[in-house]
Amino acid sequence: MTHERRIAATLLAWYDANARDLPWRTGPDAARAGLRPDPYRVWLSEVMLQQTTVAAVRDRFLRFVERWPDVAALAAAPDAEVMAEWAGLGYYARARNLLACARIVARDLDGQFPRSRAGLQALPGIGPYTAAAIAAIAFDLPECAVDGNVERVVARLFAVAEPLPAARARIGSLAAALVPGDRPGDHTQAMMDLGATICTPRNPDCDACPLRALCGGHARGIAADLPRKAPKAAKPVRRGIAYVGRRADGAWLLERRPARGLLGGMLGWPGTEWTVSPARPAPPARAEWRAVPGEVRHTFTHFHLALSVMVAELPAGANPERGEFIASDHFRPADLPTVMRKVHAHALAGGFEGH
Repeated sequence: MTHERRIAATLLAWYDANARDLPWRTGPDAARAGLRPDPYRVWLSEVMLQQTTVAAVRDRFLRFVERWPDVAALAAAPDAEVMAEWAGLGYYARARNLLACARIVARDLDGQFPRSRAGLQALPGIGPYTAAAIAAIAFDLPECAVDGNVERVVARLFAVAEPLPAARARIGSLAAALVPGDRPGDHTQAMMDLGATICTPRNPDCDACPLRALCGGHARGIAADLPRKAPKAAKPVRRGIAYVGRRADGAWLLERRPARGLLGGMLGWPGTEWTVSPARPAPPARAEWRAVPGEVRHTFTHFHLALSVMVAELPAGANPERGEFIASDHFRPADLPTVMRKVHAHALAGGFEGH
């Protein structure tokens, strides 16, 4: 048996006894019996898990499948309802692509997801990793899905000292060589579970690892230092202004952001562009706007954001130049993206009630 086959066999035996109980899985016993998980649930979970933790996704996934139990139901859902349900998960282009993908599958593919990596990757929002993960987990195809967990496990197993991102091609080749012909879907999930629970970024539990005796990084005493990463450039700080206005009847002034760009299609507070040196255009409605002390801070993938918050009580007949009024009984802060919830909380903490 080759070194790679020993790793794969040992890992599957560990997974059979230690697989995480996740709502989008069927579990190793079902997989061995030939029962595959629902491709819709696998796809939904994989899209949600992009750049997001299992802990953050679990409850939101259950709410989604309770509300939209199959791809046809999701395809028929109003955009605003799906975007509101997605609020807080971040990376909102995923939600827009989720709807676009569901509608193509429901309309053009008779509700069936493609059973190939190439076919999956042709759909909106499904990149190389997600296509490989769905193909392996939902259809048990021998595809190699390399996420951060798998990347870390493989770098340690083979003592890959070259820093990321330059090492990615080599790590991908090594990961592909581990994929067994038997139960590749379970292998994919086993690699993810090992990285998430034992071979963690900090303080890996090598004593509990089933692959310790096969791990080159452990043998050399460098496992905890891998994978190495090239230094990152410092993130710039962008600034802006958010306007929180409330009408005398309790309605809040909000606007839906453009479909493209950060927080695309989401409700939020009217404001300026987010730039290093933002301009200060006219507020969205005529009123006596006043500044709330302090600022709201939020970090996106490529920059830090600092927002000043302006608040105003708006008259009953206010006619805003931007945005629309949302009645108080229809306004839920939980429907806003995280940064906009922070703005709302900052305004309230500063004593603003608006009525």
